[in-house]
Formats: sequence, structure tokens, C-alpha cells
Amino acid sequence: MEAPFHPAAEPTPPPFVSPAKPLGSLGFLDNLGSLDNLAPPDSQEQPTANSSLVTRHSSLPPPLPPGLYLVGTPIGNLEDITLRALRVLRTATCILAEDTRHTRPLLDRYAIHTPLLSLHKWNERARESEILSRIQSGQALALVTDAGMPGISDPGARTAAAVRDAGLPVTVIPGPSAVTSAIALCGCSNTPAFRFEGFLDHKTATRRRRLRELADEPCPVVFYESTHRILKLLDEVEEELGPDRRLFIARELTKKFEETLLAPPPALRAHYKTHSLKGEFVVILLPP
Repeated sequence: MEAPFHPAAEPTPPPFVSPAKPLGSLGFLDNLGSLDNLAPPDSQEQPTANSSLVTRHSSLPPPLPPGLYLVGTPIGNLEDITLRALRVLRTATCILAEDTRHTRPLLDRYAIHTPLLSLHKWNERARESEILSRIQSGQALALVTDAGMPGISDPGARTAAAVRDAGLPVTVIPGPSAVTSAIALCGCSNTPAFRFEGFLDHKTATRRRRLRELADEPCPVVFYESTHRILKLLDEVEEELGPDRRLFIARELTKKFEETLLAPPPALRAHYKTHSLKGEFVVILLPP
């Protein structure tokens, strides 16, 4: 079926661009091995004749109760990890990781030596019985994905449901999310609602049909997209929804070359002719 015809639009103004810029360093975090042992400068008491020196931060954190812990991890900048997440990762029996090679640099950065076990979309079903058995035997399992919150277009939802169905504890340790970060950057203040679609289907016909279904959505619609399909998505939005439909695009969120743009597809395509397409994309389709 031929794409609908849209009359030629007026010349499109250049997009609003938030230029990439290096992120600053927080200094002491660059060489920090363990946040659990970081005590405030004035927190140490001086010993007296009737008391001994007490250092609260010298002892290890208590072990975690058995259960599954869904841990949010940085979506780019490793300094975005929370203190609670570090404590859970350090004291868990085992860390279930989407890609152990991807998680290792985060653990090395904070001197965490907890064993790793792979848990990804290809083996999540097969791991269920082992995970339940481990928790039932008293283990505390932390679950992380390559970036962001487990279960949000990433593995983890199936495992959390299986653990909960077995009557075992599931706990969340909140962390960064590309969805909410992009919504905050976009400044979609007309409505408090938004719709998250994750990754659109790889099949062209299915993608186009879904875009048409979302054309009149009254709130912003958030997609994830890869560097290999972002230009294709721009073409599809223009052809299905018209050349004036505005998109907000956030690329490489929290990383060194973070970039945000707000413009219709023709201006965005023109921008990418001379700018990098490398990285992860969050795309927000603004209401008509």
C-alpha cells in the first residue's frame, strides 16, 4: 500500500538543540572504592579514659534478608548509582545480570566483589526454578540489567512475577530510568500523563500501523530506538503522521555526548546528516 500523500510543508525551522557537552566530575567519587566506609569528617569521636574509639562505618553492612532485589543502575554516568543500590549489590549473595561483561565495570568502580550470574531474555524462563530454589534456601539475589530499571523494556519482569507467585519477597531499589529522564527533559507540561511504548516492532508494516493508532494520542508517547533504525522512524513518522509532527529526541542520556533535540522529522533528518547517530535514543512523539 502506498504511503498517504501530504502536501508540501512550509520550510522547516532548524531544530532546538541542546548541544553535547562534557559532564563535570564530582571529584571525590572518581577515586572512591567504597561508599559504605565513607564517614563524615566530624563523625569520629576522640577516645577518652572511660571510652574507646567507636567508628560506625568500619563494620560491614548486615546481610540482606532472603528475596529478590530489583536494582536500578545508571543509564550512562556511573556516578548516578544510589547508596542503597551499592549496599544491596555489595551484600547480596549473588547478582543476576543481563550481561555480566556490562555490569563488571560498575562493580569494579565501587570495589564490589559479589558473584555474577547471567539472566537475560534468552534464559530468564530457564533460570526460574534455580532462582526460586536459591531464595528458598536463604539467599538474597540482586537483579540488574545493562542500564536503568529491570523490567522496563529489559529482562526482570518475568522473574519478579515468578518469585512473587511463589510467595517470596520482591523488593525494588529505585534508580535511573531513560523514560522518566526524557520526559523531564522534554518539559511536556500540558498533561501529567504519558504513554510508554518501549521498542516498536521491527516489521515495517506493524510499526506503521502502530504509529497510525497513536496519531491522536492526547499525551506524549515515548519510544526507545536504536542507532540503526532512528532515521527509518523519522521517515515513518513523517509519512504516516505528517511533516509537521514534532518529536523530542534524547540521545546518550547522562553520558559525555548527551544531546537533545525538539523538531519535526525534516529538521531532525537534516541535523543528523552532519551529526552523530551513535548511541541510545529515547524518542517522544508530542501530541498533535
